[in-house]
Amino acid sequence: MQASDLRIALFSGNYNYVRDGANQALNRLVGYLLRQGAAVRVYAPVIDNPAFPATGDLIGAPSFAFPGRPEYRFSTGLPRRLKRDLDTFAPNIFHLSAPDVLGHRALSFSRRRNLPAVASVHTRFETYPRYYGLAFLEPVIEAILRRFYRRCDAIVAPSDSMAQLLREQRMSYDVGIWTRGVDREIFAPEKRDLAWRRGLGIADDQVAIGFLGRLVMEKGLDVFSDTIDCLTAKGVPHRVLVIGDGPARDWFERRLPNAVFVGQQSGGDLGRALASTDMLFNPSVTETFGNVTLEAMACALPVVAAIATGSQSLVKDGVTGRLVRPGWIEGFADALAHYCTDHAARRAAGEAGERTAQRFGWDQVNQSLVDTYLRILRQRAAGGTVPRLGPVP
Repeated sequence: MQASDLRIALFSGNYNYVRDGANQALNRLVGYLLRQGAAVRVYAPVIDNPAFPATGDLIGAPSFAFPGRPEYRFSTGLPRRLKRDLDTFAPNIFHLSAPDVLGHRALSFSRRRNLPAVASVHTRFETYPRYYGLAFLEPVIEAILRRFYRRCDAIVAPSDSMAQLLREQRMSYDVGIWTRGVDREIFAPEKRDLAWRRGLGIADDQVAIGFLGRLVMEKGLDVFSDTIDCLTAKGVPHRVLVIGDGPARDWFERRLPNAVFVGQQSGGDLGRALASTDMLFNPSVTETFGNVTLEAMACALPVVAAIATGSQSLVKDGVTGRLVRPGWIEGFADALAHYCTDHAARRAAGEAGERTAQRFGWDQVNQSLVDTYLRILRQRAAGGTVPRLGPVP
């Protein structure tokens, strides 16, 4: 069996209506699969004006706007029309990228048809409640996730650190790696544009601390802004350049009145904006990989990040950047101060990060997932089933 024998039904909670690292990775995957001759059909919520065009055939799944976060959609299940479409398409493997209602229903459908299912893990959903004063829900959400992933033939994580966490949480016996790649045509140190910086009021000799991502509280915006206050109190000269947009932008702009906000960027504009900073500060603990971390490293920038899944697999503490205990404001400020005041250290960490990023090509990354699909199909053909896991202590 080879890639051209694959017929993949891919289910996503957000394939292209909001631009983020997870759904851009899924679109890149579909493009790679189609180039290898595989058949792919994507089932996901749709809107009239998505953030970017979908790669491949996208079939709309029923959904409604999430209360309080209308930019996101909440899927309502797998209606009869989608089941008929699946029977017509006749997939031989399911890929589930979100443990939402659509994902749960699709998983049940695949089990009734005795078809294998692989799930990819893109974010740490169990950590989200803590940003809304609902931390007591984390064990409940973790239990729901465990039930979902244990019913899959295999799950794939974007980093070694996330894969180890999933094993410790006893989510599955079969945990593989589907990491992320970086587009070196977009993210490279030579994309740095000092004239563009000057147009924003950032002088050549000023050190710009970058933030890249959707402006939502789950990205650690409170920790970021508190750290900048601490850095200012220490008397360390710096500027802040924020790349991205989102529902928390107004709050973030009021919180950081001296920062430069350039909004959502894409393609070459994104590469220019990121390369024109001097370091990336990523305090988030919700990512399973951290695409922005890898993109910054490809631009030869040191990264200051929280010790969390994803960052631990990319950032080598003291070599390509600094890893700091989550939420430790003083520690983050000291790490940023080190790179703000020591040009040689900043340059050395950036160069080491660029060398690391060279290992992450998209085709190699996506082929590893293709290999997982084929392995699962071979196991099923040999009579393999999903093993039962013991109880969780």
